[in-house]
Amino acid sequence: MPKFSANLSMLFTEVDFMQRFRRAKEQGFSAVEYMFPYDYPIAALRSELEAHRLSQVLFNLPAGDWAAGERGIACLPGREAEFRDGVGCAIEYAQALGCDRINCLIGNPDPAVGRHATDERVKENLSYAADTLARQNIRLLIEPINRYDMPQFYLQTSRQAIELIDAIGSPNLYLQYDLYHMQRMEGELTQTLERLLAKIDHIQVADNPGRHEPGTGEINCEFIFAQLDRMGYRGWIGCEYKPLTTTESGLSWIKKYLS
Repeated sequence: MPKFSANLSMLFTEVDFMQRFRRAKEQGFSAVEYMFPYDYPIAALRSELEAHRLSQVLFNLPAGDWAAGERGIACLPGREAEFRDGVGCAIEYAQALGCDRINCLIGNPDPAVGRHATDERVKENLSYAADTLARQNIRLLIEPINRYDMPQFYLQTSRQAIELIDAIGSPNLYLQYDLYHMQRMEGELTQTLERLLAKIDHIQVADNPGRHEPGTGEINCEFIFAQLDRMGYRGWIGCEYKPLTTTESGLSWIKKYLS
C-alpha cells in the first residue's frame, strides 16, 4: 500500500501554515512535507509534528530569493558560500525535525555564464551537499521540473538527472520523481519508474493538466500506485498538487489509501 505525505505548501492553504499540520492529521495523513521550513522557528515546527504525531519526510535546501524569481542557487557561480551555509542550515532543521531527506532545487542558470562553467558549479555544489548530508545520515535528492512551468530551470528530464547523478558518483544522491512534471516532459511514467526505481528516493503526485489532485486529468494515478506496489517501492509519495476547489473536498481519491 502506498504511503502518502501531505505537502503543506500546497494543501490546506485555506488556513495559516502552522494550522495545516492539524488539518493533515485530521484527514488521515501520518506524514508531511513542504518546500521550505526556514521562515518558522524549529521549536514551533517540531511542536506541531509531535502534537499531531506526524513524520517530516522532506523539504528543500534554501533556494535563494524566491520572491525575486530565484529557484535555487546550486547552478550560480559566486553563490558557493551561500549554498554551503544553506546546507548547514538545512541540516540543523532536518536533525531537529527528524527528516532524513532533503531536495535541492538546482535553479535557473545565469545566461551570462557558459554552460560548462555552470555544469561544473552544479557538480561541485551537489558533491559537497551529498557528502556533507551523508555524514548526518540525510539523503540528498534532485528534481527535474518541466520547462512549461519553469522554462529556464537547469534540470528538466529524468535522463538529465540520472546523467548528473552518475557523473557525480555519490552514493548519497538520489532522484525525486514528480509525476506531474515528468508527464509533461516525457510521459512513459510507469516504464520510467521501473527503470529508475533504484535511484528514486521520493515521488510526488499531481494530475495533468492543471496540477490538481489525482483523478482530475489524464494520468492514471491509481494504476501507477498499484504498479509501484508491484515494483516494491517503499518510499513516500508526496501530494504536491493544487486542489481544484478546497483541499478537503478533493481528498476522496486518497481515503482508501489512508484508511
